[in-house]
Amino acid sequence: MKFDFVVLGATGAQGKIASRDLLENGYSVLMCGRKRERVKHLLKRYKKDKFEFCDLRNVDNAYSIIKKSGANIVINCVEGDWNLHALKACLRAGVHSLDLGSEIWMTKKQLGMNHILKKKGLIHITGCGSVPGIGNVMLRYASKKFDSIHDIEVGFAWDSNIKKFVVPFSIQSIIEEFTDPATNIKDGKFAKIRPMDSVTDHFDRQIGREKKFYVRHPETYTFYHYFKNKGLRNVNFYAEFPIHSFEKIQTLIELGLGDKEEISFHGVKIKPVEFLTEVLKELKIPKGYKEKEDLWITISGIKNKRKKLVKMQCLVPTLPGWEDAGCNIDTGMTASIIAQLIKKEIINEKGSFAPEAVVPPEPFFKELGKRKMIVYDNGNRIN
Repeated sequence: MKFDFVVLGATGAQGKIASRDLLENGYSVLMCGRKRERVKHLLKRYKKDKFEFCDLRNVDNAYSIIKKSGANIVINCVEGDWNLHALKACLRAGVHSLDLGSEIWMTKKQLGMNHILKKKGLIHITGCGSVPGIGNVMLRYASKKFDSIHDIEVGFAWDSNIKKFVVPFSIQSIIEEFTDPATNIKDGKFAKIRPMDSVTDHFDRQIGREKKFYVRHPETYTFYHYFKNKGLRNVNFYAEFPIHSFEKIQTLIELGLGDKEEISFHGVKIKPVEFLTEVLKELKIPKGYKEKEDLWITISGIKNKRKKLVKMQCLVPTLPGWEDAGCNIDTGMTASIIAQLIKKEIINEKGSFAPEAVVPPEPFFKELGKRKMIVYDNGNRIN
């Protein structure tokens, strides 16, 4: 069977969402991962999907699977930063690809491969989730309203109706956001700060009272990369977590369960954070649990010699029938939407990009709207 798409990491939270969204839009999907039982419900429900074991640490194996699939687009949703491995496999297979985002050093390498991808006639987009992803496209939309852009603040806030801990997205990524130095742009230069040194109480009008702090995110690099010639000087990225979730994550970190250094357990070497990831994948979501999220970006600059401020927001609910995904739909579905835009050749520029450089806002926002993710420009709904 020839497939429309390959989804790597299809057994994780985001991979399952992306796969299901593609399937519900009539496409065929080869779901790749390490634990078939996590997607057996999708395999039973749909007829245009199949599972293949794949460990992205083995690039040769990933290449072979992609090549045999017949698909020309790969979505990488693997937890942990394996995006270069995925990109190398896709380059060898001669297929388009996208991922959910990388650390800044890896993002630089990916964007640095622009000439190679362009020469091969391929598209690669890194950061195709919520943030990075939706926030980047909101910036692309808003940037056309400015003659020059000076400051950008971007982030997310979320909460749930039941105050029990549910993994909001990849626990590895969350722990890195809590512990790795945040890299912001200040006066045109990179500045680092420890996230927990920046914690403040904050009230988000859409979500409620939260713990707000700087986190390391690739947008600080990609925004500056694409908009420094438009006068950009300062970029800050914020995470906002509800107090019950914030405290649980801090406890996991304090107990050492977020450590990346290997330890020996009955003669077997394991990384605590990888063990924690697998344990939390089995965590059951409380009955009736719902989430909501506010993805936001504020841009300030000059238009016609006057100061201008634009705030873009995307408000994300929990959808009926998608309760187990919560507001994570804004990551997995976004990857699906962008992949479909490539499939339809609405995105057709070849090379390596972040979304703000290549994803057209209007058709993208329209697809978000179909999935009840509503985009606002200074409070006015635009999709």
